[in-house]
This record gives sequence, C-alpha cells and structure tokens, in this order.
Amino acid sequence: MEIEELKGKLQMENEEALKNVSVLQRQIDAKQKLELEIEELNGKLQRVKEEALKKVLELKSQLDAEQKLHMEIEELKGKLQGLHDMLQPGRTNIGVKRMGEIDSKALLEACKDKFDSEEAQIKALELCTLWQDKVNNPEWHPVKVVAVDGAHKEVIDENDELLKNLKAEWGNGVFDAVVTAFKEMNEYNPSGRYVTNELWNFRDNRKATLKEVISYILKTMQSLKRKRR
Repeated sequence: MEIEELKGKLQMENEEALKNVSVLQRQIDAKQKLELEIEELNGKLQRVKEEALKKVLELKSQLDAEQKLHMEIEELKGKLQGLHDMLQPGRTNIGVKRMGEIDSKALLEACKDKFDSEEAQIKALELCTLWQDKVNNPEWHPVKVVAVDGAHKEVIDENDELLKNLKAEWGNGVFDAVVTAFKEMNEYNPSGRYVTNELWNFRDNRKATLKEVISYILKTMQSLKRKRR
C-alpha cells in the first residue's frame, strides 16, 4: 500500500509540475509576444519620429520659400509704387490699377442724381467707405457655385441681400462698381482682403504685359529727355 500511495503521490506531483511548466511556458510565450509587440511599437514610433521630422523640415522649407516670395513681392510692390507717378491712369493707356478698390466715380455720379454738388461729394465718400469695408471683409462672400459646361464655377449671387438692396437703392452703376471691386479682391487677395496694385492696360481693360510696360517707360523717359534739352 505504501508503494501504491507513493506512486500516487509522485503521479500527483508530476501532474502538478507539468501544470506549472505549462503555466510558465504560457508566461514565457506571453512575455516574448509582448517583447515583440514592444519592439514593433518602438519601430513604428521611430518611423513616426522620422516622418514628423521630415514633415517639419518640409514645412520649414515651404515657409522659407513663402517668406522669400513675400519679400520679393514686397520689393516688387515698392518698385510699382515708384512707377506710380509715371503710370498714372488717365494720362496713359498703361498704368497702375488698384485691384479691389471701388471706382468712386460711379458712386459720385449716382449721388449727383440725388443730392446737390457739395452734398453729393460727401454722400459718395460715405457710400464708398461703407462698401469698401464690406468688400474688404472676408466674412462677406456674395457668391454661389453653378455648373458651367460640366465644371463648377463661382459667380456673383445677385440674390445676396446686401447686393439686392444696393441695386434697388442706387442702381446698376453703383452695383457694378461694387461687384467689380469684389471680383478683383476675390481674385487677387481673397484671404487678406486688402487692395493690391496691378500693372494695367486701361485701353483694353486687362493686365498689362511686361513688354507694354517697358515700352511705355522707355518712351516716357525719352520724352522727358527731349523736354529737358
């Protein structure tokens, strides 16, 4: 009996040992799996860091390029300002047009129909200031999207409440002046919403080519030299 009992005890101990070995094996497997997952995550983290660094460098490069472009634009604006006196609109077909600025002449003509000469000047100035502020305001966007030849295009929404009231009160001339200024602003400076200068061919109502501008400047300089002589 003692031998049988001993065998039974040994059997139980062996089974218990096997259970413990099985538990340890599962723990080792779980640990190895966890280590592999940690290693994989570290690899992913490293790749994310590298991608982030690459993106930062790309953004810095883009920012540097934008700053350089901005400086070049500002320099060009300075040169345009220097040409402003030489390229006065009205004196020549080639000049500097202020894109996004309302043509006050149309507003003055409309005011002359309602007020005497002196008061018309004041009213036209008030009207121009009021609507120039609206044109400069990025929150005012009186456009709608329509399908044209299979493509989507932004056009002026003439049902915009402000524009409807403007047209009803002041007529087509003032309406067209405001809409033209808005379109120019929307094309040239939709985010900043401030007036910008553009070399302009007033005869053909379009941007002036560089060739046209240079030709005009050379002719003007030659004319000035002849006058000095």
